[in-house]
Amino acid sequence: MSDSKNNHHKTDVIIIGAGPVGLFAVFELGLLDMKAHLVDILDRPGGQCAELYPEKPIYDIPGFPVISGQELTDSLMKQIEPFGPTFHFSQMAEKCERLENGNWQVITDEGTTLEAPVIAIAAGGGSFMPKKPSIPGLEDYEGTSVFYAVRKMDAFKGKNILIAGGGDSALDWTLNLQPIANSMQLIHRRDDFRAAPDSVNKMRALVEDNKMKLHIADIKGLNGANGQLESVTVQPKGEEPYEIECDCVLAFYGLTMKLGPIANFGLNLHENLIPVDTEKFETDTKGIFAIGDINHYPGKLKLILSGFHESALMAQQAFRYVYPDKKLRFQYTTSSSSLQEKLGVGDKAA
Repeated sequence: MSDSKNNHHKTDVIIIGAGPVGLFAVFELGLLDMKAHLVDILDRPGGQCAELYPEKPIYDIPGFPVISGQELTDSLMKQIEPFGPTFHFSQMAEKCERLENGNWQVITDEGTTLEAPVIAIAAGGGSFMPKKPSIPGLEDYEGTSVFYAVRKMDAFKGKNILIAGGGDSALDWTLNLQPIANSMQLIHRRDDFRAAPDSVNKMRALVEDNKMKLHIADIKGLNGANGQLESVTVQPKGEEPYEIECDCVLAFYGLTMKLGPIANFGLNLHENLIPVDTEKFETDTKGIFAIGDINHYPGKLKLILSGFHESALMAQQAFRYVYPDKKLRFQYTTSSSSLQEKLGVGDKAA
């Protein structure tokens, strides 16, 4: 199970979205001997569960009276270990096209190319997009010295970093990048953080030891030339503005959901959702499926358990595209020795 960023990959199924539904799709596909590559704009699996409410209890997952978003993600990752999926994190599926050989090709914004006969879109409400602060001239620095995600830690080695935000992402990257940065500063509009208490305590300890600085203020301006920051103008509430010297800003102001480039895949859309049939959860384009909250059909319920059901039926039809000359034989994991062998539980089941 790897996070790969090589240029070109061939697989059986490309899954767009690594939330709970996308992860369970790996399991259903794996039972039928299909390999999967997953693309997700986040830097970790779990989708909304892991990013927006990792500690929030969920009460309607079958078999679990209560389970947190992160616990569900961890359990699903454990469940799909036997099938060795490949993850392409911190990447967005940007282009989709049909090749002459009949396969689909997906290209990400990082230039990763994926080829497969089947695409399963499991993008939830769409792609997570960063919320951007309202700062004049911000776009002039984006991608050069203002960033909304950390894709490679080494890119920030030796930098004078200013991290903006008060949530888990801001605190996590403050702690992870501080050891390799030339200098680390954190700015938040109030001296109250939404991050895990342990992370906040570690950050305050670094401040106490003069290993980093904390500013309770708002960013008001960016100063530099040709996309390269030299300093940032900040203003504490009720006080005069001042400048902070830095050469890069990491802004973690939260995420919003947008359909993103999927809207340009040539699929028929219904109010920014993807219509599917309820037999296979296939779109009106053969070989492209939509499962989970991203799809639309009469009676649709936006529940994780609905997405699990949709994943199972999607996998049955995907098999027919991946193995057109093979007969699909339905089996139960409780009684099939071949399925138990795939899961590595043959001896236990016996």
